[in-house]
Amino acid sequence: MFTAGGDYSSTPKKKAMCGCTDHSHEEVREAIRTRLPDGSKLLTTGAVFQHLGWKTPNGCASCRPAVNYYLISTWPKEAKDDPQSRFINERSHANIQKDGTYSVIPRMWGGETTASELRRIADVVDKYQIPTVKVTGGQRIDLLGVKKEDLVSVWKDLDMPSGHAYAKALRTVKTCVGSEWCRMGTQDSTQMGKDLERAMWRMYTPHKVKFAVSGCPRNCAEAGIKDVGIIGVDSGWEMYIAGNGGIKTEVAHFFTKLKTAEEVLEYTGAFMQLYRLEGWYLERTVHYVNRVGLDYVKKKILDDHEGRKALWAQLQAALEGEPDPWFEFAKAEVDVRQFEPVKTVVSEGAVA
Repeated sequence: MFTAGGDYSSTPKKKAMCGCTDHSHEEVREAIRTRLPDGSKLLTTGAVFQHLGWKTPNGCASCRPAVNYYLISTWPKEAKDDPQSRFINERSHANIQKDGTYSVIPRMWGGETTASELRRIADVVDKYQIPTVKVTGGQRIDLLGVKKEDLVSVWKDLDMPSGHAYAKALRTVKTCVGSEWCRMGTQDSTQMGKDLERAMWRMYTPHKVKFAVSGCPRNCAEAGIKDVGIIGVDSGWEMYIAGNGGIKTEVAHFFTKLKTAEEVLEYTGAFMQLYRLEGWYLERTVHYVNRVGLDYVKKKILDDHEGRKALWAQLQAALEGEPDPWFEFAKAEVDVRQFEPVKTVVSEGAVA
């Protein structure tokens, strides 16, 4: 119920991001998108806090990562990414575990690997005495119990790309073997999965994102509960969006039928870019689509031909040249000092 004085209902439509501000996620995103009177842009977290009159000058652990994400997704290549406004996992580029050690998951394109990669993984496990090796649900290999001071050396010896298992980013593209090997397969799902993953693997998003590609309607890759699910059929591909296998399983919505692999890339990329630009931080695709409505997403992607192509082009431009944080430390602004062994005091005035 609305009155002259404002919204006095028990559940007001506008919800502040956190206690540091009265502004909502959408208001903050809109402020970042809008140029200032002099034509300049808000490109740093500090500038956003000052412009919007943040109650806490430096923000908090809740709003800082959100504002930082809104900046780098709105103005890629221009906004200043602030590593200190990211969660510990994204600063360390590995998943911290309950005992203080880390989990390292290298990327395996579409779940496919080679004998050479497996040998390197085995050698790393032996060399660094990593206690647990686990095959993940996303068709990758997880090395659990890595010491923080060993992370840089582990990444170097693995010589495999970051799996971004620690990030609000594209995690995995799960695939079945598809028509290349399976008697039932109608499309080459493994290749399609690899193509999707290589096109979008450096993509940061409001929350983690998972894809899957199945080669036939038997759906062995479980595409029906992924953020984007692709299923091979005789005529090409079916695309599903906004599925979730998390705390509350959500079945993905059928979105459209596509004929070619190029269309799969374009439509998936356009949907991801729309989500990147409009999703609220820590909002999964299922909640984003529920909030804006499936018809709205269809209008933006399926009905607007030029708009779809523009979104796909925007995503490709944003991802072009993005660094692998496991190897391009300077470009990815990784503070390698955090990986140095902790010095302990052995006697007064001396350190070990």
